[in-house]
Amino acid sequence: MNRRTFLAASSATLAASRLCLAEADDGKSKDVPWLQEIQTPPAKLPADAPKLSDLLIDGNGKKIDSLAGWKHRREELRKWWLEFLGPMPAERKGAQKLEVLQEDRPEGVIRQLVQYEVEPGILTQAYLLKPAKQEGKVPGVAAFHSTVDESILQPAGVKGVPEKAFGLRFAQRGRVVFCPRNYLWPDNTHIAAKEEAETFQKRMPKSKGMAKMLYDSLVAVDILASLPEVDAARIGAVGHSLGAKETLYLAAFDERVKVTVSSEGGIGTRFSNWDALWYLGDSIKAAGFTHEHHELLALAAPRPFLLLGGNSADGDRGWPFIEQALRVYQLYGSPLRVGQFNHKKGHAVPPEAEQRIEEWFAAYL
Repeated sequence: MNRRTFLAASSATLAASRLCLAEADDGKSKDVPWLQEIQTPPAKLPADAPKLSDLLIDGNGKKIDSLAGWKHRREELRKWWLEFLGPMPAERKGAQKLEVLQEDRPEGVIRQLVQYEVEPGILTQAYLLKPAKQEGKVPGVAAFHSTVDESILQPAGVKGVPEKAFGLRFAQRGRVVFCPRNYLWPDNTHIAAKEEAETFQKRMPKSKGMAKMLYDSLVAVDILASLPEVDAARIGAVGHSLGAKETLYLAAFDERVKVTVSSEGGIGTRFSNWDALWYLGDSIKAAGFTHEHHELLALAAPRPFLLLGGNSADGDRGWPFIEQALRVYQLYGSPLRVGQFNHKKGHAVPPEAEQRIEEWFAAYL
């Protein structure tokens, strides 16, 4: 079944899911009908699934059995990771002003190419997409592109495969979307990862590349939250591959992000090229490095976090990360809104993953 046929066939299912969510609104929060499914371990755990440290053991080796105890441990982990990443490139002082460079109106959406100062004296670009017709404030979404030459043209729906045009799709469904360019792209149409990472390292030798990506993501949320059309209390983040890495760190360190979808980024530090200069560097391969990204996933609790995998960068071997995170989410009380959907179709966003993304945001944002 091809993508178009699947989406046509599943439209009734999506409508039914929305009806189910609406009917479930009896004064309590809504949930996706497949929440239990994404919290069920795979029938057989792959041999390369990592053994992770216990999140509910504190720095002194004592068991954590209360939310207060976890919150103390949470601050310790947050502090450790931020120190590991190194200094942020600059101090953020409110939302940056946007200069509109281009505008078009595809399929009920106002799509603007904008330019702004991401750091003092450093300009970058993004796409801002809004519903052409809008009443009142609506949710906002930060949508991060993957490793393709066309960078922000991909999520904005200007160029690239339609299934990764998160920005265009979400704007068509009534959300305001901001699609920022990753720092590894000197312009919007080609990547220069090694060169751009080396330039950043010369400027910020004590900072990891992910410090720059996190900072840029925080600036993107600053801008999104400042827009008059956006309900700043309803902000989400979505990304695939490279963009999924950015959403993981953003969700961990920015509590303004209420809902997250991370697709095929490689949740484990050994699952993809996290050791690259532009991410965390080769220090994560040292024998004394004992931290893992289940700690970041736990920092996002209790906010809804959906991990998508295709048995490429993410998949069944990522279950231990969800298992550990669930124990932390339990301390906040039910329902537990974290889980993993493995579509088993490689490093892609197949139609069934597209549908899960939309249902996740429809339920929680």
